[in-house]
Amino acid sequence: MGRMKTLTPEARRAARVALYEDLEAGRLDIAATVRRMREITGMTQEAFGEKVAGVSRLTLAQIERGEGNPTLETLEKVGHAFGLTVRFVRRGDE
Repeated sequence: MGRMKTLTPEARRAARVALYEDLEAGRLDIAATVRRMREITGMTQEAFGEKVAGVSRLTLAQIERGEGNPTLETLEKVGHAFGLTVRFVRRGDE
């Protein structure tokens, strides 16, 4: 496995802001959001799953690939460290 790139504190803050902006604009799905959150932390799937989200590496990998069927509880755990919650949002095309 390759090493994760460590961001400077300034780059990490900018990446979080960009993540939140992309979420607000509806440009990200769950898989891309989780992957970006993990990349911002600079952690591997195993470390992020265990230390941040309290889920297995396999579960996190499935979420990042858009596979599996994570429970709402699992998604809430994953989003918690970034102040995110799972909710219904109105789609812009309706």
